[in-house]
Amino acid sequence: MVDFDLLKKLIEMVKNEDISGITIEDKGTKYEIKRERGGVVMSNPPSLQTSNTPVSHIQQSTPDVDEDLLAITSPMVGTFYSAPSPDSPAFVKVGDNVNSGKVVCIVEAMKLFNEIESEVSGTIVKILVENGKPVEYGQKLMLVKKG
Repeated sequence: MVDFDLLKKLIEMVKNEDISGITIEDKGTKYEIKRERGGVVMSNPPSLQTSNTPVSHIQQSTPDVDEDLLAITSPMVGTFYSAPSPDSPAFVKVGDNVNSGKVVCIVEAMKLFNEIESEVSGTIVKILVENGKPVEYGQKLMLVKKG
């Protein structure tokens, strides 16, 4: 069983301290949490997530794209939802301004709905995934222009 409280503490430590990352092995499973430009990435993430726990994950977009664009990526394998329910409006749409901490979508994994938050303030310039489609760990969900 994965100790989610320990993982949260390790992620916060990497975010807040002046370290580039940490690797931990627990009962034969190795977790590597490292700081990347714009956020923290956990390789070999656990397949279970706690419900109602906002998750944020962001990475710099590819170099051939505008340097002011950041990609909000999926921190897990699951199903992308742009709105909290089928009859609700989308969390964000192209052209919307977002602040750090704003919920931009939901990724459902194993019947748990995980709110994905933006870690950057800016404008949504492109949504890369259709509502209800499966997403992979690290897959780009949307692009945000810093500002």
